[in-house]
Amino acid sequence: MNFFRGVISGQAAGPQPSGAETIQKLCDRVASSTLLEDRRDAVRALKSLSKKYRMEVGTQAMDHLINILQTDRSDSEILGYALDTLYNVICNDEEEEQDESEDAVAPLPVSGKHKNVSVPDENAQKQADDLGLQFTDTFVQDPEHVTLLLTLLEEFDFHVRWPGVKLLTALLKNQGPQIQGIILVSPMGVSRLMDLLADSREVIRNDGLLLLQQLTKSNAAIQKIVAFENAFERLLDIITEEGSSDGGIVVEDCLLLLLNLLKNNSSNQNFFKEGSYIQRMKPWFEVGDDNSGWSAQKVTNLHLMLQLVRVMVSPVNSPGATASCQKSMFQCGLLQQLCTILMATGVPADILTETINTVSEVIRGSQVNQDYFASVNAPSNPPRPAIVVLLMSMVNERQPFVLRCAVLYCFQCFLYKNQKGQGEIVATLLPSTIDANSISAGQLLCGGLFSADSLSNWCAAVALAHALQDNLTQKEQLLRVQLATSLGKPPVSLLQQCTNILSQGSKVQTRVGLLMLLCTWISNCPIAVTHFLHNQENVPFLTAQISENLGEDERLVQGLCALLLGICIYYNDNSLENYTKEKLKQLIEKRIGKENFVEKLCFITKHELYSRAAQKPQPVFPSPEQMLFDHEFTKLVKELEGVITKAVHKSSEEEKKEEEVKKTLEQHDNIVTQYKELIREQDAQLQELKEQVACMTSQNEQLQATITQQQSQILQHKDQYNILKLKLAKENQGQSNSQGDGSQVNGLQTEELTQLREEVEELRKQHSLLQTQLGDKDALISSLKSGAAQTAEGPAGGSDDTELLQELEALRSQVQSQSTEIGQLKMERQDLLRRAEVGCSDTLPSSDSSLDAAKMAELESRLGAQTSEMERLKAEVKNLSESRAELEKRLDSTTSTVAILQTEKEKLQTDVQESKKEQDDLLMLLADQDQKITNLKRRLKQLGETVEDEDDLDTRDQTDDDDEEDEDED
Repeated sequence: MNFFRGVISGQAAGPQPSGAETIQKLCDRVASSTLLEDRRDAVRALKSLSKKYRMEVGTQAMDHLINILQTDRSDSEILGYALDTLYNVICNDEEEEQDESEDAVAPLPVSGKHKNVSVPDENAQKQADDLGLQFTDTFVQDPEHVTLLLTLLEEFDFHVRWPGVKLLTALLKNQGPQIQGIILVSPMGVSRLMDLLADSREVIRNDGLLLLQQLTKSNAAIQKIVAFENAFERLLDIITEEGSSDGGIVVEDCLLLLLNLLKNNSSNQNFFKEGSYIQRMKPWFEVGDDNSGWSAQKVTNLHLMLQLVRVMVSPVNSPGATASCQKSMFQCGLLQQLCTILMATGVPADILTETINTVSEVIRGSQVNQDYFASVNAPSNPPRPAIVVLLMSMVNERQPFVLRCAVLYCFQCFLYKNQKGQGEIVATLLPSTIDANSISAGQLLCGGLFSADSLSNWCAAVALAHALQDNLTQKEQLLRVQLATSLGKPPVSLLQQCTNILSQGSKVQTRVGLLMLLCTWISNCPIAVTHFLHNQENVPFLTAQISENLGEDERLVQGLCALLLGICIYYNDNSLENYTKEKLKQLIEKRIGKENFVEKLCFITKHELYSRAAQKPQPVFPSPEQMLFDHEFTKLVKELEGVITKAVHKSSEEEKKEEEVKKTLEQHDNIVTQYKELIREQDAQLQELKEQVACMTSQNEQLQATITQQQSQILQHKDQYNILKLKLAKENQGQSNSQGDGSQVNGLQTEELTQLREEVEELRKQHSLLQTQLGDKDALISSLKSGAAQTAEGPAGGSDDTELLQELEALRSQVQSQSTEIGQLKMERQDLLRRAEVGCSDTLPSSDSSLDAAKMAELESRLGAQTSEMERLKAEVKNLSESRAELEKRLDSTTSTVAILQTEKEKLQTDVQESKKEQDDLLMLLADQDQKITNLKRRLKQLGETVEDEDDLDTRDQTDDDDEEDEDED
């Protein structure tokens, strides 16, 4: 222990050992000590020396420290020391290096020389990085070491979990792909790391964020696993808890992790959108009126938040996914919030620039979002459209370069696949729509196009070219634009003014921008080509530019001039006699040469800046001088380069043949178009007829329903009419005399009693028939019962017959009870008839004189009682009918049961006979075998062999058993 205290305190008694010797002794003590306290002190001493003697500790103590992690799992203190020591050896952070360099100022025990390395140079930093990489390779040689580290992260103890997180982060920084592969195949490896975000200790949670950042770099599989471990929900909750954009560096770490998970990962982007997490981003961009004094951390946080929005709507994503995200951002109000920041005052320049880029990609290709952006006004007096305010910044040379590029990108995205917006921009240049009292977008573009600033010229030309992109109507409309150059001179067209500036020999950037505008303008527009060729100076200027041998900077201008002349050939409709396709090709062959022309044309695609611009739509340039090519223009060059080359090399005969083929194809196309139109018309007619048939069918159904309803109403009216007729007849007869009324009532009662009598007779017949069927069934059951009693061998048959007999007895009792009820009904019927006759006899003597009201009331009451009695009898008859039907069903089931019993009996008899037959066969076989054995024994005895009988063998076996029992007792 004194030795360790000396090492830790730095006090030395006698000659001091060297650093390597000290570390060697500590390693031996770690390996050989049996006491946990000794090993713990040794590891603590190694930790204190690991920064100063990084090389020695790493090379000598690595294996011992890993062994400590494997064996001393029960002691969290020694585990924490071991993990800290490994972290100091492997980590390459600058802070750690500075600490090491400060310690290195002190004299080393080895040589005693002083080294002042407080500011390490690049070589020292490189050596430290190589050292960390070397120790990382040593650690991960066995993948089980990484798995062991993942297991230790499950420990809740702070002194184990925190250094474990830092060590794994350092390993990922040094050997990211290899560690990622090990974690990916480790069971629940990613899930264990995701649990760090739920740790209540902020230090571990924050370092867990840094760990997950390193883990998710450039690994789509791990990114998906982390996302499906509910990472988005947890990270957004942390951002909200920390104050969103006003939060600290923890918010920044969360945003960086979200960018790792979403960038170039379509699966996670879709999961983020479907989980409604886009809606949770809106509160991030709520800024107040007072935007002064933004902290650096807030700027960083908001910048990352804007990048996160851009990741979801990036042009490199699939069009469907981008459109869906753009729709969600508009519906939840995120686009509106971004436009508020765009028009707010006091927003830092870099945040404003990134917001413009974000708005650009949110509206790109989305008609709804583009329409909303066109309606946004700046808070000025008078209000101006946001597009106008942005264009004012773009053509203002005092604005920052990156801001002007962002505005250009925003304008391009606003016009991308937006013919409505293109028409609105071009309309601001037309004479009929110009408002002298306000500044329009067209005026700003024209002003920038002809200003003295070359960057403004280029941006305005490209912006105007996007207003014409893939829009033939606007290309023709722009030919109407007239410009007043100076007082006293006639106005010139915009096309002519562009060519005039080209011929004046301005800067390369200006000429490149104008040439891109002209190429976009006249491509696929024969009318614009005719207008361009109509100026007699344009073609000689182009040929002169192409044919000259100029410097490297002018070769790009020559290539664009060749492209412009080639477009004039390819889209020429031969309306000008002096500049037909054939004459222009002859001019190229004489003045320039076909090979030279094609060489100049191909120089465009060979330019370095062309390749850079073709990569992505956003104009990103390191300096204004390199701003030469537009992304959409590179697509146009790629499309036209091949066809122009072919058009220049073709002869007149080939062109004639091609024209004939084109005419033939056009004729065929016209015929096909006519047939298509005919088919469309027939489809429309067929669809109309189908709709008419469906309409008529529905009307027919409605009419049928109406008819059915009316028929039911007619029947109801008929019934009501008959009832009223009967009532009227009764009233008329009642007025004549009461005798006729009494006879009518008795007549009606007699008729009902006759009907009741017929029903009783019918029930009697059915009852007799049922009795006959029961007798037949009894006879059959009696015969089966006698047969079963003779042949049944088990108790099962008897019990089944007993149950069947019981069921039959129950049926008989039910039939008897039904017969009794029928007899009672008969008696009641007779009594009713008798009472009816008495009633009739009572009414006849009184027919001579008028009945008084009391007798009539008594007769009506008696009639009502008899009627109710009759109804009751009818109900009882109905119940009897139902009971009879149920009885018939039970008889049928009894018959089926008897048949089943008969079948089983026959089967049992067959089985018994077969068993008896097999038993007889076996007895005969046994008798034959005994006879054969007796004969064989007799022959053996005759031959002199000793043959023992079975009785002798049994006696011998018994003797042997007795002998064995005697031996056991001894």
